[in-house]
Amino acid sequence: MLVFCAVSIARYLQPSQEGTALATRVILVRHGISSFNAERRIQGLLDESVLTEAGEDGARRAGQALRSLSFNAVYASPLRRARQTAELITAQFATAPAIHFTDQLREVNLAGWEGLLFDELKQRFPEQYEIWRSRPHDLQLQINTSTGLQPFYPLRSLYDQARQFWRELLPQHPNQTVLLVAHSGINRALIQTAIGLDADRFNRFQQTNCGISVLNFAGTLGDLVQIESMNATAHLNLPVPPKKTELQGPRILLVRHGETDWNRDQRFQGQIDVPLNDQGRVQAEKAAFFLQDIAIDAAVSSPMLRPCETAEIILKAHAGISLSFDDRLKEISHGLWEGKLESEIRADYATELEQWKVAPETVQMPEGENLTQVWERAIAAWNTLVAAAAPGSTVLVVAHDAINKAILASVVGAGPNQFWSFKQGNGAVSVIDYPRGAAEAPLVQALNITSHLGEGVLDRTAAGAL
Repeated sequence: MLVFCAVSIARYLQPSQEGTALATRVILVRHGISSFNAERRIQGLLDESVLTEAGEDGARRAGQALRSLSFNAVYASPLRRARQTAELITAQFATAPAIHFTDQLREVNLAGWEGLLFDELKQRFPEQYEIWRSRPHDLQLQINTSTGLQPFYPLRSLYDQARQFWRELLPQHPNQTVLLVAHSGINRALIQTAIGLDADRFNRFQQTNCGISVLNFAGTLGDLVQIESMNATAHLNLPVPPKKTELQGPRILLVRHGETDWNRDQRFQGQIDVPLNDQGRVQAEKAAFFLQDIAIDAAVSSPMLRPCETAEIILKAHAGISLSFDDRLKEISHGLWEGKLESEIRADYATELEQWKVAPETVQMPEGENLTQVWERAIAAWNTLVAAAAPGSTVLVVAHDAINKAILASVVGAGPNQFWSFKQGNGAVSVIDYPRGAAEAPLVQALNITSHLGEGVLDRTAAGAL
């Protein structure tokens, strides 16, 4: 049985650069395509839908993608579509723990809507449907109780359910690896409550049928949590989640540059212009192959060598797309820390270095930047490129670890204090859509996808300095 203690996790996550060493890994999978999904019918707590043939195939593929890992525990929703998925996933494992079915992983309660087609819902409850689309945390429905119909807020209840699940689960599984199989709504609530977000951010994350997400916990709820990856779909023959036909705004493919020697050495590079190493070029080539069939309409990069070369390699498969540059996408300036190893920095800046690990938003780099400054320029650059993108277009953006983390945190409504919650591996791909237009809220379709680098579900890229 594989146990992920702080020492073994440090192989993938160095405490000096990625905050505190993380010990408990949780992998989440959404159930496969169900009969109600295929019919575009609302499911919620209604337990009438079952997996389609495609849903069963997706569950088996998810199991094959996960079978190289060893799980200490498996939990699933008892609803049939999730139960079937969990059973098909674990059937692909050589050995697996018994599945624990728990009501705390059931889907959101959409009483009064369940069983309706989406088109019927729009016609019968247009105002409520619009609230669900734009402000789902404000949706109020009625539920049967012993004293009659009572109003309740489905999403707020779901997020309370998710928080309670984490409070009970995490103390039971320190330093272990746990698999959860559940639903779109509860999975989003679990991921978001883990990093301190509330129900008003529900529509910021996507969960595709049989998509795989990975969370790393330092301890219990409220301690540091890292999203290692979210909504990976390559095992389903989908490099990235499909673009919705009704997409009104752009899609952004956000990529971190490939590896450098300083990443490998765990040396702080910041704005020192270190080029890719051979492994970094291989990662860029693999990212290019991964994205070769996706139509790219424009490309923007940091002007520094490592992202510029990564972008140029990716664009070899996209003739006619010119690469533009934005200085605001340059990596964080570490000032006097640049070019140094952690041991060298500790000799002169021990207090600041320890603070960087646990509260990076409070650190002013000596003769360099702080995270507020990085946030401001990264988001200004992001807003410029999103506003300039044509509706429905796809834009490639290649930048750096700190810049990408700032962008991802910002688009989901997090701040600099949640900097370490977002992993960015060398050559990783994240996908952000603007479903209702560039001026409206974004949707993170996928985050830190590294499966194209040949290491499976987990991000095993160099855990080097920024």
